[in-house]
Amino acid sequence: MKIESEWMRGGTSKCWVFETEQLNETQTSLDELLPRLFGSPDQRQIDGVGGATSTTSKAIILHPSTQPGIDVEFTFAQVGIEEATVDWGSNCGNCSAVVGLYAIEKGWVLPHAETTRITTRNTNTGQIIVQRVPTPGGALPIVPEANMPGVAFPGYKVGLGFQNPAGMTTGSLLPSGAANDVLTADGTNWTVSMVDAGAPVVIVRAEDLGLDVARYDTWVGGVELQLDTLDKIRRQAAVLMGLAATAAEAARAIPKLAIVGAPAADPDADVNVMMLSMGRPHPALAITGSIALTLAARTPNTVLSNITGNTARSTLRLRTPAGVIETWSEEHDGSLVVGVDRTARTIASTTIYLSEAIGSVAEASLASASY
Repeated sequence: MKIESEWMRGGTSKCWVFETEQLNETQTSLDELLPRLFGSPDQRQIDGVGGATSTTSKAIILHPSTQPGIDVEFTFAQVGIEEATVDWGSNCGNCSAVVGLYAIEKGWVLPHAETTRITTRNTNTGQIIVQRVPTPGGALPIVPEANMPGVAFPGYKVGLGFQNPAGMTTGSLLPSGAANDVLTADGTNWTVSMVDAGAPVVIVRAEDLGLDVARYDTWVGGVELQLDTLDKIRRQAAVLMGLAATAAEAARAIPKLAIVGAPAADPDADVNVMMLSMGRPHPALAITGSIALTLAARTPNTVLSNITGNTARSTLRLRTPAGVIETWSEEHDGSLVVGVDRTARTIASTTIYLSEAIGSVAEASLASASY
């Protein structure tokens, strides 16, 4: 079996990009095909294309849209590493950044004016994401020169604007109905906020974990000692958010968990953030998570707004392990758009080979599937 793919960097993630039509032609369940392509289950993913980390074991599956006003529809897949699983429950903002660039490079969308606008729809969540790619003179720059925190080399700038992102997964910005809740894990009560925007996120206070809010550089070590407790909090939140019937059934990818604390007299950041991804500290910040944090900061009495102040703001500066990420909010044609700028580029065009037959025939094509 041979499958054509593009290997692309989007933000601080690497993503394998597949076209829907070609994967449909394999007549193989994607829940079986993708783990095999990535080399899972294996913590090294040695016999596949996965990078053995949560930020490099990702796929985007996309096709030109037939829906009015939508240019491209795409599905995000978080591929397991130690387990031969695929999580379809949320989107990835970093990987979303490759979609508009891919559409331009493949000729699905023709560049126009100084900035080309690509309207995309994520099928995992139904979220509309308006992508803006600079195309000076009606073309992509010959050499990409945009930089961003957490990435050593430049790429093409991609602006991601999430249109009315609240409640795309659970139906409500505050799935529990409250700005904050108290959960119990390992005999301790934890005040958290559960927010659904971009992706479902449970927000925990850094000081409740015993972290030194004045020394952000020490957080990783303190967080890694409490990963079991944090996962218990996250799983309880999954039940309260309606994402799982029991804590044991909670997916690994959602809800995400963010630890927040007030920066110590830092003029460059509004809040310090450390997010967990697939049970480990994220090296930067999940972009869908940053959208949730932005709306949490705009919502009175959440854990986050109590740090940033209970007033709506046009920008939010989030300090992450990779540097400060700035998000923005604006009203456009009666809709709230929450956005962030990323960079993206194509790393390789390749053919992936599989020597053996895999799995069962899928009952429905990807184009009509709902994940």
